[in-house]
Amino acid sequence: MFAKKTHVLLAALVLAAVTAAAGCAGERRLVEVGAWGGQTPPAPGNASGDADRRPAAGSPGPSPSGPAGLPGATRPGTRPPVVDHGPRTGDRVALTFDADMTDAMLYQLRSGRARSYANLRIIELLEREQVPATFFLTGKWVERYPEVTRRLAGNPRFELANHSYGHLAFTADCYGLPRIPSAEMTRDVARTFTLIEPYGGRQTRYFRFPGLCHDGAALAALTSLGTTVVDGDVVSGDPFATAWRPIVRAVLDQARPGSVIVLHVTEANAPMTDEALPHILAGLAERGLRPAPLSEVLRTGDDRPETG
Repeated sequence: MFAKKTHVLLAALVLAAVTAAAGCAGERRLVEVGAWGGQTPPAPGNASGDADRRPAAGSPGPSPSGPAGLPGATRPGTRPPVVDHGPRTGDRVALTFDADMTDAMLYQLRSGRARSYANLRIIELLEREQVPATFFLTGKWVERYPEVTRRLAGNPRFELANHSYGHLAFTADCYGLPRIPSAEMTRDVARTFTLIEPYGGRQTRYFRFPGLCHDGAALAALTSLGTTVVDGDVVSGDPFATAWRPIVRAVLDQARPGSVIVLHVTEANAPMTDEALPHILAGLAERGLRPAPLSEVLRTGDDRPETG
């Protein structure tokens, strides 16, 4: 639908090579966008169709009176809304960076096959240019990089969000990702919120599913957590990219007011993102678009994010 098909074949070949090297026949996909085992990535949140993208009839939207009044907080006991973007007015867009971490990625680090899954050049550029961004963190990434997490939390322009604990699939067919048992879904997401919370900073109740894959059962598993599911309408295709220009084109061709842009801070399997980022920022400025925290981009007049 968007630019998600960029580098899919290359990504599949790279993933196959990594799997063989790791000796893990069942190794999961290393990032949630870009390495899809030869299959076409989904449109944001499209794992089970549009019927699962919106709150159940009569469900309240996010409320500022949710857990600690955090952005994205919803009333516990209600099905979480799923959002792609904010209002199509104004000039704000959200830069979001996923920080994936799987057991396979940890193996790559331990074996020396990967140097780092924390791209400090991205963080340094955002800091230097004072650019707001939102980071979707997996729990295992937080555990592996506590100092980097502390650095992100210490920046008042950065928001912290949840990307699951170990990047397992929440649906039966999610492009080769091993599936988390249904009974563990709630605990997985809750555990990650608990891991992130002590770091302070700009906490949120936003959650992004691994692979952007979710269905009714996955959404139902989150009803007690008071969260909002965020997919995104601009997927950069940065994982496993071998050049920065296609990443820039993918973002700038799709970005418009209210867009939620999906990028990655996982250096070893998104090695060109830091080179693409300066050009993305320049291109957004030329188009009259400015990055803002996700909470500001999703906010509407009644403090509810738009769905779909």
